[in-house]
Amino acid sequence: MPLSADLLDRKQTHFILWRPKTDAAAPVLVIGEFQPGNPPSLGNVKRFPLTAVDGFTDLFAIAAADCGLSEGSVHHYFFETAGGVQSTDPTAYAVDWRLLTHSANSDDRQPAAVIKYSGAKLVACDPAGEEADFTGDPSPATLAPNNQLVIYEMPTAWSNVSPTADQDVGVGTFRDVLALIDAAATGANFDNLGVTQAGKTYLVDLGINAIELLPPADSFFKRDWGYDTAHFLAPDSELGFPEGFTSSTANQDLATLVRTGHQTGIRFFLDVVMAFAQHEAYQTLNLDDFYITDPGADLSDPDSHTSRGTGSDNLRNGFGSVLFRYARFVDGYDPISGVQTSIAPARQLMYSYITRWMRDFRIDGVRMDSVENVSNWDFVQGFKDRARALFQERCAAEGMGQAEADARFLVVGEELSLPMALLTQGRLDGLWNDTFRALVRSVILGEGDDPTLESNVRRMVDCRSLGFTDGTQAVNYITSHDVEGDRRERLYNFLLSENLTGLDLEKRFKLAFVCLLTSVGVPMILAGEEFADEHSRFDRFGNVTQDGGKQVDPVNYGRLEVTNDTGQMRQRILAYVSRLVKLRTSSPALGVNDNDFIHTDFNDDKRVLVWTRGAAGMDPVVVLANFSGFESATEYVVPNWPATPAGKQWREVTQDRAVPPDWIGREPIFPWEAKVYTLSS
Repeated sequence: MPLSADLLDRKQTHFILWRPKTDAAAPVLVIGEFQPGNPPSLGNVKRFPLTAVDGFTDLFAIAAADCGLSEGSVHHYFFETAGGVQSTDPTAYAVDWRLLTHSANSDDRQPAAVIKYSGAKLVACDPAGEEADFTGDPSPATLAPNNQLVIYEMPTAWSNVSPTADQDVGVGTFRDVLALIDAAATGANFDNLGVTQAGKTYLVDLGINAIELLPPADSFFKRDWGYDTAHFLAPDSELGFPEGFTSSTANQDLATLVRTGHQTGIRFFLDVVMAFAQHEAYQTLNLDDFYITDPGADLSDPDSHTSRGTGSDNLRNGFGSVLFRYARFVDGYDPISGVQTSIAPARQLMYSYITRWMRDFRIDGVRMDSVENVSNWDFVQGFKDRARALFQERCAAEGMGQAEADARFLVVGEELSLPMALLTQGRLDGLWNDTFRALVRSVILGEGDDPTLESNVRRMVDCRSLGFTDGTQAVNYITSHDVEGDRRERLYNFLLSENLTGLDLEKRFKLAFVCLLTSVGVPMILAGEEFADEHSRFDRFGNVTQDGGKQVDPVNYGRLEVTNDTGQMRQRILAYVSRLVKLRTSSPALGVNDNDFIHTDFNDDKRVLVWTRGAAGMDPVVVLANFSGFESATEYVVPNWPATPAGKQWREVTQDRAVPPDWIGREPIFPWEAKVYTLSS
């Protein structure tokens, strides 16, 4: 039996407004049709009072059949409450920013919600009537399990070909991302890039098998990275509104992107921002029940502190947005179960949010932003459990068992202090492993005395040494979208700041990616790192702040088209990383936790470590890494090299070459170089 989602069920036949602030006047549905113009307007306006639903004091509705709607018609609408204040439907499936509410403060204006009336039901659609289509979507069984993932973290801020500080920043729409995986598609806003041309499949060629698109739910702000969600159940209007379009096609385009990704073996992770929101409808409709505006005002308030402690130095931070309440309960209608009970309203809103995205957009994983500011671990677990149950529901419909489903869904949180209780208590499936970022940047510089460096390499290679119990619990990365602060900047800028250039920079880049893609954990690549993209706005050394540069430096695929020495280096790094990505997604040895350091050499200023990956009975992967300037141009002997089975030969992956039998375990080694070996038939 499908999981209950009562409010979403009611929305199929009724206009529903749940839990507006208590007021003597009933809310009003203001509905009409979009009229183009300067400015656009709402035409053929009709007003219908909503009535309280029997048994509830906080749920109001009117049947769509009572609103005089014609078959197949698309409508824009608002809800109006006391004093004539209009707001967006807080559970709108699409919004249209071309048509806004009236307000004396332009920043407070909210967009119209959009819906279609078809077959006596209210159907999610875009402003011109386009709908999501998952015809031909394959079974989740065809997608990679968690232990074989390589995640591609994709900003929706892109820049054009110009590599200068004055580069043209724009929106990398759903259609632009589609052009990176579908040979039949071309870019929309970025149709002039080489990677978005017809016939190109950049991300398929790179070999990644999961995309985490930075928050794809609708945001108020023009193109930063989307971490101020406004309309949780609607895909971002701007991401579906390429230049030259007359209206957004976000629902249709997102579905096409996810479906096409599935058809090419790519999972889709939803980046969720649930600690806070900006210009969200309940900030107008019922601020007190859903939000806490000043965490410092009352330190006894259960929503005032982060999950890290109850001191005055652990107040929740909305980073300019307003924080949701997850710990205060009220009596009211539950939009999930459909009964009157004790609820934390914001929790139930978010459960409705994940239900919409799991069922209507078929996502395959979740990344939860700012867990410490979400704060409430009970809610975090409830959200994770519901997401997993919804995925199991989808898999069961495809004839998949629970174990097969569980292996193909992951809910990961960003909590950089790594509280392992989030995992041991079952609150989340995994965490961003920010310690990996710190360790890999240290070891590729050769920092620390010999025991320290060796310890850091061992801790980096096996996340279990940090407290994780399985590789699928740790998402490892060299760089994330959070590029603010020392040693968090893009890797290219970090190495520049360490006075590395040219071949020295290239070597360290490649060494870092060998570490990322052969360590225990789920590797994640920030878009552009695979070709040494750089942070070129505000400060090319990456010295940016939350307000100055963090979320506005876009990925610049145009740098792949530059043919100077740096451009050629980027092409070499891209080819190198792609070979490693394909090994990571295909090698069973890299999908298990097993690893063994078979050789360490710290004699005579050498800093060479050799480790193997793979369990007994598997063809191993052998990694030889030189974290020093040592060079042995003739040969370097590695004792205890694994045996070569009959009918197999060793290949060195980074250069895609066979190893002559006489050179097995004794090839030359050069400064700051890593070699990765695997067996082939």
